[in-house]
Amino acid sequence: SDLRADLAVLRRTPVLLGLATTVLGYAGVFAVFTYIAPLLTEISGFKEAAVSPILLVFGGGLIAGNLLGGKVADRWLVPAVLGSLVVLALVLATMSFAIHSQVMAVIYVGLLGAAAFATVAPLQMWVLDKAQGAGQSLASSFNIAAFNLGNAAGAWLGGAVIAHGLGLGSLTWVAALLPLAALGVAGLALRLDRTATLGEPASIRS
Repeated sequence: SDLRADLAVLRRTPVLLGLATTVLGYAGVFAVFTYIAPLLTEISGFKEAAVSPILLVFGGGLIAGNLLGGKVADRWLVPAVLGSLVVLALVLATMSFAIHSQVMAVIYVGLLGAAAFATVAPLQMWVLDKAQGAGQSLASSFNIAAFNLGNAAGAWLGGAVIAHGLGLGSLTWVAALLPLAALGVAGLALRLDRTATLGEPASIRS
C-alpha cells in the first residue's frame, strides 16, 4: 500500500541520519536561545526592557538566514548542509566572548538568528534527498518533528548545564558541540552514500 511504502522510508539509514542531523543542529540553537533573556541581562548587562527590541534583531537574522540558506541549498546542497552547521558552531562558540560586550551581543543575536535559519532549508532538502521518491512527504513531516525535538532537547540541555552549576556563560560552548556532532552525523551519511554508490553496478550508476 502507499502508506506502507511511505513508512518504509523510516527504515532507511540515510533518512534516519538526516533526521538526527536536524535534531542535533537545532538543539544547539535552542540550548542558547531558550536562555537568551538571562544571557543578555545577567552577562551583557542589558535591562529587561531591552530584551524584546534586541529580539527583533534576531528576527531580522532569521529572515536573512532563511533566504540565504535556501538559495545556497538550491545550488549546492551538500556544501550548504555542512557549511551551515560549521557556521552555526562558530557563531555559538564565539558568542561566549561576544556576549560580554553589549554592542557585540546585539550583533551576535542577529548572527545567531541568521545561522540558525540558514540551516533550515538545507536540512529539509537533505532529508528529502535521502528519502528519494516514495515516503518524501512523510520524511518531510518527520523532519519538522525533528526540528521540534531539537528545540525541546536544546532547552533541556541548557537547563541541565545551568542546574549543574556550569553557569550561563558556558551555555554557548556546550551548545556549539551539538552542530559539530550534527556535522559528524552528516559526514557519516555522506560516507554511506559513497559506499552505496561504489557498490552499485556500473550500469546502474551510468
